[in-house]
Amino acid sequence: MTSAASLSVFASAHPDGARLLADIGGTNARFALETGPGKVEAVDVLACADHATLADAVRAYLAPRAQYGQIRHAAIAIANPVDGDFVRMTNHHWQFSTAAVRTELGFDTLLVVNDFTALASSLPHLRDNEKRQVGGGTAAPDAAIGLVGAGTGLGVSGLIPCGTRWTPLQSEGGHVTFAPANETEVQILQFAWREFEHVSAERLLSGVGLELIYRALCAIRGQAEENIKAPEITRRALAGECALCDQVVEAFCGMLGTVAGNLAVTLGATGGVYIGGGIVPKLGERFERSSFRARFEHKGRFAAYLARVPVYVITAEYPAFVGVSAILAERLAAH
Repeated sequence: MTSAASLSVFASAHPDGARLLADIGGTNARFALETGPGKVEAVDVLACADHATLADAVRAYLAPRAQYGQIRHAAIAIANPVDGDFVRMTNHHWQFSTAAVRTELGFDTLLVVNDFTALASSLPHLRDNEKRQVGGGTAAPDAAIGLVGAGTGLGVSGLIPCGTRWTPLQSEGGHVTFAPANETEVQILQFAWREFEHVSAERLLSGVGLELIYRALCAIRGQAEENIKAPEITRRALAGECALCDQVVEAFCGMLGTVAGNLAVTLGATGGVYIGGGIVPKLGERFERSSFRARFEHKGRFAAYLARVPVYVITAEYPAFVGVSAILAERLAAH
């Protein structure tokens, strides 16, 4: 169930009642109620497409949970840039004013933060059994940490040490220009240019990116393509049913290795690089034996530098709740 064990557990309850936590992606909206520090309950996942607005989704979640009483404080992590009051989602049709939604739902506090900012805030709190190391390396103490994750889109963030605290980055690094690292990736990029004027890393390192890589490899190899979606591509690859689908997954993992290595050298992330999102954790052992780690370290004169940087796949089920809870607690404490 929930990764509530990631939070520091105390016996006390919040004196002002349960707090609403949410992690909103382009496909699913995940909700929970935090009744006290470390006490996360009533985790539920709603399909975004089933609700016309964010407020409708919140009401649908809260309606059968009246026993928790009036919710005064809420924090939402959302897969989108957050700059000011108005939010328009990149990978879904929801758009809203934070202040208007707060008033509509009767909250005293409503925080809306980027989902990877929230996920980054969770990293220092993850337990050993909530992450899996890929390759070697040892985290340097008090050093920057990188975060990248592929799902509906490609999220990027990081943590910068500031004394005894960490500062999460509000990054949109998933939209950097894709850089091919071999001839096949050059051909994939050329195929993608037929559809997109600008091919970002997210265009290929996401659910729809897996589908784009599949179509590109079909064209490159002169093979008829099927109309299959990302979950079926990965299922066939993991089941050993389709060599081409396995090549798609391999290309995806290699590309992600390059992006993660770029992030590590950009941030100086000797504290480690974490891999989140919905795709990689489901690949399991296939990811570990892919070209990811070799591509992560493939930086010429900086290969030895990157060999020392550990990479962890986040395996906690709902890690963003950990981060968004910490952000909300800090805001309330300041007031």
